[in-house]
Amino acid sequence: MKKRIMVNALLSMTLLAGCSNNTTGSFEVPFKGELSHVHGMGYPGNGDSLYFASHIGLKIYRDSEWYETADNFYDYMGFNAVGKGFYSSGHPSADSNLPNPLGIQRSADGGETLEEVAFQGETDFHAMAVGYTSHEIFLFNPTKNSLLAAGFHKSNDEGESWEPAQASGLKGEVSALALHPTDSNLVAAATSSGVYFSRDAGETFEVVTAETETGTAVHFTEDHLYFGSFGTTAALMKYTVENEELEMLNIPDLSEDAIAFIAQNPNDELELAIYTLQGQAYLSEDGSQTWETLLQDGEND
Repeated sequence: MKKRIMVNALLSMTLLAGCSNNTTGSFEVPFKGELSHVHGMGYPGNGDSLYFASHIGLKIYRDSEWYETADNFYDYMGFNAVGKGFYSSGHPSADSNLPNPLGIQRSADGGETLEEVAFQGETDFHAMAVGYTSHEIFLFNPTKNSLLAAGFHKSNDEGESWEPAQASGLKGEVSALALHPTDSNLVAAATSSGVYFSRDAGETFEVVTAETETGTAVHFTEDHLYFGSFGTTAALMKYTVENEELEMLNIPDLSEDAIAFIAQNPNDELELAIYTLQGQAYLSEDGSQTWETLLQDGEND
């Protein structure tokens, strides 16, 4: 019970803390040091770079080297890598002329420029999912804004129009949402009450974890839902969408820790990355059999 309370507290802290591949260009520079308050992770574009979205901008792991952006040190929240860049919410940096909060923004050039999708200056969306290929959106709106009531909503036209989602059966405080890359009927949620799965675009959800587990992370690939949970210890599971089979995957020792974000390289099904609530990051290139440490206590050196 104490461990579950600890994970819920860590999740709350994480939520509230609140693609160009040109390594020779001036927008990306070498990075070494502390990477904390990560609010999202993924592989935009061709999958050769792993992006970490933090409260002081983007950090990038590529070819065993670390980079960061030289500008646009935004506090990225609700970050989602997609096939043509990324979508995100959050807050602008102090020297930016963008309205606060960011609403929903998208970038097709690794964060060098942002394009407004919706709700700029109105809402910061912490729980937001975007289809990697479809660019359809499913989100939780924390408070009423100019268009949306509080609650769950979806858009099938990249944010041009919206409709509510009932989310019947979904229980607990939502820490993460995921949308299938191409089929937006498939939605997943990690909450304080477990991991939930929907096959009808978020109208109804069913729990896929045991009653005593907390959901910590969700991530879709074409055939699977990867999710993190915490019962008596941290776990990484692979749920097969077609037949509902569950497989427990090997993970590093995460004593008093749990998985906060999961990302699979869209061009290499064996390459999998995880980031934890305590600031550890690991990369596996053999389908979770072995893991390389990318960040230790938030440090990359």
